[in-house]
Amino acid sequence: MVNYRILLIVLLNALFLGCACEKESDVNADNEKKLAVRVPLGDPFIMLYEDTYYAYGTFSDNGIAVFISNDLKNWRVPAELPSGLALHKNDVWGERWFWAPEVYEVDGIFYMYFSADEHICVATSDNPLGPFTQKDKTPMIIDEKCIDNSLFFDREGKPWLYFVRFNDGNNIWVAELEENLLEIKPETMKPCIHVSQEWEEVWPRVNEGAFVVSHKNLYYMSYSANSYESQFYGVGFATSESPTGPWIKYDSNPILQKPGDLVGVGHSAMFYDKAGNLRIVFHAHKDNQSIHPRNMYIGSVEFKSRENDVDVMVVGDDYLTPVLDLK
Repeated sequence: MVNYRILLIVLLNALFLGCACEKESDVNADNEKKLAVRVPLGDPFIMLYEDTYYAYGTFSDNGIAVFISNDLKNWRVPAELPSGLALHKNDVWGERWFWAPEVYEVDGIFYMYFSADEHICVATSDNPLGPFTQKDKTPMIIDEKCIDNSLFFDREGKPWLYFVRFNDGNNIWVAELEENLLEIKPETMKPCIHVSQEWEEVWPRVNEGAFVVSHKNLYYMSYSANSYESQFYGVGFATSESPTGPWIKYDSNPILQKPGDLVGVGHSAMFYDKAGNLRIVFHAHKDNQSIHPRNMYIGSVEFKSRENDVDVMVVGDDYLTPVLDLK
């Protein structure tokens, strides 16, 4: 049974907060009307597992929500999950600000990396729908606030965690993980990138939301710059021969900013769809006047070669507007 409290929140957003969400009505085979709204996730992440797409993101004060889809366009609350939450705050460290989750399956275990109360955390489950829990309810770095953790395995299979520290505005660091994928090796912490390009200086000092992929002989890091509250929030990328850097930013950043009629675009992640195409998922503001509720969008990514230079990461001009079916 679907949690109607969550659905009511979505509907109230649509009606009273102006959920950018266009309302669409149609009649199904049983002549049952259903309402579709845009998927209300900030900091979205999509995982493809056993032919189903799972979308996680910033949404609830009580934890991390998950929506599922078979085609990336139409999404729903899992029928098996009455609460709508894959992770509940009662099962993990932290009481508020459950942000920017990413979920990875490794050897039959699902690892969710997320931020809670501005601390990076990791929880595990044997199911992509959760419940995700922490045996020891502690953040990965106890004595320091950090956000936006993202897991990456390099070509040798070594695990790295990218995350944001607040020691120069928001800037991106990396650390090697222990084999259990639950702890960082503090002695390996190293800075990656900080605000250094003119387009990033709208307000305030922000480089965040790192996501790393490997292409040819290089590592590519996408990241977001400017405050998420700014209409000029956008995405750039940097490259490196090593997961620890040095990282070189693309000289023609940003690669995604104000596409079409969207503003406040950013905090992206990448994934491969069922056809093997590289895709990018990101959020945008509700509209030109309001930030919230932010909604999820999906675009395409490709690498284009430049003569005598590294390939350029390019985001396509078109993007998919996923909808959430409420029955």
